Amino acid sequence: MNKWTQLSIDLANQQNYLDLLFRIYPIIPEDCREIDQIVWSDVKQAFLQQNNQQMIQALLKLDLFPVKDSYVAYLKHDPEAVSRNPQTVNRLAGRIYDLGINRLFERCSEPKETNRQIGPLFKNWVNSGALGIFPVPLEIFEQSTDNAILAGSDEILKSYACQHLGYKRMKGLDFLGRFNGKYVIGEAKFLSDFGGHQNAQFADALSTVESPCNAVRIAIFDGVCYIPGKHKMYSGITQRDVPVMSALVLRDFLYQV
Repeated sequence: MNKWTQLSIDLANQQNYLDLLFRIYPIIPEDCREIDQIVWSDVKQAFLQQNNQQMIQALLKLDLFPVKDSYVAYLKHDPEAVSRNPQTVNRLAGRIYDLGINRLFERCSEPKETNRQIGPLFKNWVNSGALGIFPVPLEIFEQSTDNAILAGSDEILKSYACQHLGYKRMKGLDFLGRFNGKYVIGEAKFLSDFGGHQNAQFADALSTVESPCNAVRIAIFDGVCYIPGKHKMYSGITQRDVPVMSALVLRDFLYQV
């Protein structure tokens, strides 16, 4: 196991890990979504008249469809499919009638999931100067060999890594810096639970670490991966010597790299 991984596990299990992590990932519940009142009027009218097709067509115009169903995305991308698939429409409509009109409005106006807020938070933290230096644009980054962090989007970081560091993955990067003359690249993930999409995110970031590149490659993980147990995440970081670490120890890592 990598020593920085061990340090991160110790931190997560022996100290106020979540309290400290909130400084980096301040997950704040969002307000309810605003509902277009004209669209909602169409939804309500179709609901009361039990006009399944018109109701589904109106609901598809909202940001959030009220029930989770694998066929909804198809209908959003091809609204004309609503009229061609009456059984699918009736099946969805039955689930919606079960909610009742009041619960239907609540579902359509639910806040965004907190997981969707997490993406920019790591970069916001880096941009705050928490690592001891502030990120700089490309032209300044290239002017010296001093310690520096490259500012920019995932794509800007990826483009620099591809052109100068031999990075070959199509995946964008969350971090690209130069410390003690060495380049460091990495992805940052907040892993809120086990299974499904979270496991895929975990595996994807590890692929970046294991891809050949002329830079130190790291995975900046936080969340449930540091909880000891027989799960893929914990075994994935403890049964190999790869630089996986919490954002909370990233600063110390960078200055000794």
